[in-house]
Amino acid sequence: MNKEMELLRIFRVAAESSSFRDAAARLGTSPQGVTRAIQQLEQHYGEVLFHRSTRQVRITAFGEGLLDRVRPALEQFEDLWRTPGSDQQASLSGTVRITAPHSLGTRAVLPALERVAERHPGITLDVRLSDRISNTVDEGIDVGIRVGFMRDSRFVARKAADMRLPIVAAPRLIKKVGVPAKIDALSSLPVTVALDINTGRPWPWHFKAGRQWTPTAPTLVADNADMEMGAALVGIAFAQLADYMAAPYIASGKLVQVLENEEPPAWGLYVYRPQRGPIPGRVRAVFDEMLVAVGSLPALP
Repeated sequence: MNKEMELLRIFRVAAESSSFRDAAARLGTSPQGVTRAIQQLEQHYGEVLFHRSTRQVRITAFGEGLLDRVRPALEQFEDLWRTPGSDQQASLSGTVRITAPHSLGTRAVLPALERVAERHPGITLDVRLSDRISNTVDEGIDVGIRVGFMRDSRFVARKAADMRLPIVAAPRLIKKVGVPAKIDALSSLPVTVALDINTGRPWPWHFKAGRQWTPTAPTLVADNADMEMGAALVGIAFAQLADYMAAPYIASGKLVQVLENEEPPAWGLYVYRPQRGPIPGRVRAVFDEMLVAVGSLPALP
């Protein structure tokens, strides 16, 4: 049984690492040892747990399901293994510093932290909402949410959801100016543009096949996505929004999606933490709840 438990422990660490090499460093073993352990589990279950390439490994759907079963089982075992003098609740105390974009503050971070506070009242939750790219080391970030791609090996990152980027407008604005038939038509319509606070420049709109368009005469410039959505809802302008913001209003008819055939491929929403070796229980608790919350965000069908 000890051997099987160790194989599952190696699997959990591998699933939470960016590569088998990183997992080996955390476990104090060799990459070959990690690979052998994963191969033994794959032979046992008769399923592939990771897609492997020369540059990266990616957990499979079966692996994700197994991880969801393995994590609580191992945590329960680790709790039982603690000495009688150690208090599980005491291990889930202290401060966890969290960062996320403003648009995900009340939509994802708050629901996650509500559950953490209810289950682990000893944890202090330090939230730093910002649309700039955080320096996780200098700012002491423990858990964060990032939009886009996570290729930095310094982080343990898990993709929690896909994010689509629909172009939307209020019905009354569409009634007034019409539906754009192509991307070029947007240049003569009222539109919003998001300001990149990292560079001070406008964010371009994104379309399929890698095409981008930066409005040169926007009706509204904002450094806050909720302001853009508000402008779309009251009929000021067309906006390109994350679907976790727009989907409920599209479903209710308060916003209408246009240029659907020009929508870009979905972006990823990742929950990450700096890779610092052993993970305090308080950080794991927040990390796991953030994964659930981001994965439960509204989305387009």
